[in-house]
Amino acid sequence: MAAPWLWLLALWAGPAAASPPPDAEVTFVLPAGRRECFYQGAPGNASLEAEYQVIGGAGLDVDFSLESPSGLLLVSEYRRSDGAHTVEPTEAGDYKLCFDNSFSTISEKLVFFELIFDSAQEDDEEEEEEEGDAWVEAAEPEDTLDVKIEDIKESIETMRSRLERSIQMQTLLRAFEARDRNLQESNLGRVNFWSAVNLGVLVVVAFLQVYMLKSLFEDKRTVRT
Repeated sequence: MAAPWLWLLALWAGPAAASPPPDAEVTFVLPAGRRECFYQGAPGNASLEAEYQVIGGAGLDVDFSLESPSGLLLVSEYRRSDGAHTVEPTEAGDYKLCFDNSFSTISEKLVFFELIFDSAQEDDEEEEEEEGDAWVEAAEPEDTLDVKIEDIKESIETMRSRLERSIQMQTLLRAFEARDRNLQESNLGRVNFWSAVNLGVLVVVAFLQVYMLKSLFEDKRTVRT
């Protein structure tokens, strides 16, 4: 994959005081024995949530690391299948996310990761908390019902996203199963072919041996009358 970090850097370009960049979702193939890094620009005083999951490949595990723009190692994980990490508040600059599959010499990995940004302003949060407390005290039953419906909708959306990931994983497993089945059928065809060849050779050798043995005991002298 050619320069994956260019696409991520293009998601946000602006001063540190600007609004957070849009969320990003990336699915890529990490070859065996390789290490891939992605760079994501972020404004200062914001919230960054990084989630990743290995959705394909033997072992379903990778090494993951997250570095701040100043070079500080924030997260370092080894042989993990998934993870979720939050950085708050963020530094202005480029965060570095690396996925390492160098411990695997054969199997490549299919990795999915998502970056979620949110502004982090303390004054706004305090005002929202005060307004939220006042709203709860004065809430009517209809408003409470609306809140419950929103919670149900959110739960359904979460379940739907997890089901989609499960479907994607099952599709990969079916592909692996089809590949293994084709390999087994190919091996079975080769075994049957060479077994037939060996059987033919054995039959020919058996006839030759019988013919030679018979020829040894034949009396080739001519009888004169």
